[in-house]
Amino acid sequence: MPDTPTFRESRRSTRVPLKIAIAVEGGSENLTCEGETIVVNMHGALISSTLALSVGMKISIHVYLTDKRAKARVVHIDAENRLHCGIELDRPRNVWGVPLPPHDWDETSDLHPQ
Repeated sequence: MPDTPTFRESRRSTRVPLKIAIAVEGGSENLTCEGETIVVNMHGALISSTLALSVGMKISIHVYLTDKRAKARVVHIDAENRLHCGIELDRPRNVWGVPLPPHDWDETSDLHPQ
């Protein structure tokens, strides 16, 4: 019987299901809204927000659990639920507070070649 993973591996770092509260700020309208993560990795996350975001929007996120902030951009909007979107962090790192990150979350290596 084939082994079917629950979450597909990202090309750059392993995805981890994690639900934590965040604040989303940014956009040309000085948007501020609450949200939460659904799945995270070193390079970004799938998030749910209380307001619809748009692809290409530059945002800043504040992770309440870790009190860390990171700049990001919206790279995907879910067609079935416009409040779910994929974001990419400007700099790969564990802002989420994952205590035992997967082996490919090594912040000392160059995970994001230019």
